[in-house]
Amino acid sequence: MKIKGFLKDVTGASRVTKARLAAFEQASPVPVKEDPIAVTRMRWHPGRLNLTVTEIREASITAKTFRFQRTDGGEMPFFYAGQFMVLDFPIGTSLISRPYSISSAPHEARGENGYVEITVRRSKGDGFIADYLNDQVKPGDTFDALIGCGQFYYEPLRDARHVVALAGGAGITPFASMAKEIAAGKLDMDLTILFGSVSSNDIILKDELEALKSDRLHIVHVLSGDEPDWQGERGFLTAELIKKYSAPDTSYFICGPQVMYTFLRKELEKLDIPARRVRFEVFGQAKDITKFEGYPKELAGQTFNLTVRRGLAEDVIPARADESLVVALERAGIRIETGCRSGECGFCRTKVLLGEVFICPENDGRRAADRDFGYVHACAAYPLSDVTIKIPIA
Repeated sequence: MKIKGFLKDVTGASRVTKARLAAFEQASPVPVKEDPIAVTRMRWHPGRLNLTVTEIREASITAKTFRFQRTDGGEMPFFYAGQFMVLDFPIGTSLISRPYSISSAPHEARGENGYVEITVRRSKGDGFIADYLNDQVKPGDTFDALIGCGQFYYEPLRDARHVVALAGGAGITPFASMAKEIAAGKLDMDLTILFGSVSSNDIILKDELEALKSDRLHIVHVLSGDEPDWQGERGFLTAELIKKYSAPDTSYFICGPQVMYTFLRKELEKLDIPARRVRFEVFGQAKDITKFEGYPKELAGQTFNLTVRRGLAEDVIPARADESLVVALERAGIRIETGCRSGECGFCRTKVLLGEVFICPENDGRRAADRDFGYVHACAAYPLSDVTIKIPIA
């Protein structure tokens, strides 16, 4: 800002007004029918798109990478390395949404043949959508998707130049996107990835990542399984190991399963790292809400009545105490918009009119006003009694 002096500054508004009036007088009398700002916005942020699966390849013995391109042949929207996309799956009478970190780089989405990729690991019995992707999806299948969600990306005004990424299993995906962007000269940061895996024959995206190594990108594999011939780091991502690969000024990005977050919070506390230097990616819905402090375990497995109001319509559906409101709605075929499914983004913001719910303490991303006025994020809210909610008409 340039300071011109007290009188010139306080009279600045009148100068701007005169300049605007002069511009109006010189403008063409022909009306402008197309707003260039709106056109640019729709180009970069078009909302939900229909995507076609154009390629599927193995990422490890338990994971696959899926490449998507726009069905209409248009350009992919803008996103940052580290963000996620939301895919819609029509399963039976339900439309189920799932967020997946984008494992391809933003520069790969540019141009006429731009694409985005996600890498999905088979579940261990608790994720039927992951198994559906790995077992049934084939090239040519189409899905609706929203691209470029989340806040898990490098920001030079906030983050240190050197980032230590702590990844576990499929949590490598946002860091793969960052690594590819660094290798292409599109992202100015130094990245060290500490990548925890169980076995050496099931390291997700191993070959792709190894090919990207450079002075600015280091990848350290850490195995927790028992392999006598392994020559690299062993065990878990402990405070000692993290310190070994940290620079004096480092930011820490963490992505992996929920149990890894619980472990790493304690390890990072040992290093006395400022909170502003630590960033956790959202990890989805809690696998077992009964393990969280404050949840009344005696209610687990019980079923309550969930009354759902949408405009003038009202439905009563069953809702289990140990499953989120979003899951109950999806089982009943009632559409509710979801994004992160981690209580952060607010896509599934819902008004609780009657009844009691439990909010997952690690997934409560509500604004203070929402807490005061009875709003919840349905993906992180669990019924503890008969409940009445009001949701938008989707």
